[in-house]
Amino acid sequence: MFDDKFITNAINRSSETKLDRRALLTAAGLGAAGVGAAVLLPAMGAAAVTQQVAAAAPISDGSILNFALNLEYLEAEFYLHAVTGSGLPANLIGGKGTAGAVTGGKQVDFKNAAVKAYATEIAADERAHVSFLRSALGAAAVARPAINISDAFTAAATAAGVIKAGQTFDPYADDVSFLIGAFIFEDVGVTAYKGAAPLITNKTYLEAAAGILSVEAYHAGIVRSTLFGLGIETPSIYDTVNKISDARDSLDGSTDLDQGITVNGAANLVPTDKNGITFSRTPGQVLNIAYLNPKAVTSGGFFPGGVNGDLNTSDGAAAS
Repeated sequence: MFDDKFITNAINRSSETKLDRRALLTAAGLGAAGVGAAVLLPAMGAAAVTQQVAAAAPISDGSILNFALNLEYLEAEFYLHAVTGSGLPANLIGGKGTAGAVTGGKQVDFKNAAVKAYATEIAADERAHVSFLRSALGAAAVARPAINISDAFTAAATAAGVIKAGQTFDPYADDVSFLIGAFIFEDVGVTAYKGAAPLITNKTYLEAAAGILSVEAYHAGIVRSTLFGLGIETPSIYDTVNKISDARDSLDGSTDLDQGITVNGAANLVPTDKNGITFSRTPGQVLNIAYLNPKAVTSGGFFPGGVNGDLNTSDGAAAS
């Protein structure tokens, strides 16, 4: 009924790690030379199946979704704290890997009604993303890792030259500071989902990822447009935001990918290439920014203990 390639790829893409695959093989009756194995894969023993599955595709859909889940944990915690003063509930943070606490975060005393409304809606979306990905992954979902949403912002602002060494950047201090903090995340989220799209083989997962990507793009558009509008009266906002864009570029490799909200003095609300297409980042490049490090490392910045799952190491291209 099914050929070997179909079976092994299906199992491979439904799990994250070799242990997950082995569990699926056992559940399918392929863990030993039994009746199930005789029907589905007559000439293959468990060891051969496991080896073939492991070699078929080193990055599984589960690994990609869990990578995305780590990012959604970060965004959800930032926005929920800004809007409500607290983060994700206990039923949305457990799972595989090392669970961690959230450092920092507090409710913003919004003065601008529109900015408060944007923040409230985005916070609800990010919580929904966490819930959806955890549901899609089931028992394979990773736990929320340790997240820093206080000192990491200061480190990012210092690296960008927005503040001087020894100063503090508080993204919860006011409306503009909150939007600048949001700007650090949103563009990265869009490029992360676009970069992951070619790696996803399951069309259902791909459609879901595309749906999340479009929501993140809406969020990024809101943040960029609002900052641009506020910058008309306060031009220093443009300089701050563009410095953050340059800092992201300095972290994720030698290619000039990132774009601020102005270019040569003109509005640049939608960052695209010459074909009007959003650019992509690899998981490693995304982690360069999240870890605030241009080298190949496994922790730092917003994730002081690293992210959970197979995709946990940043790229090292920017270090050379």
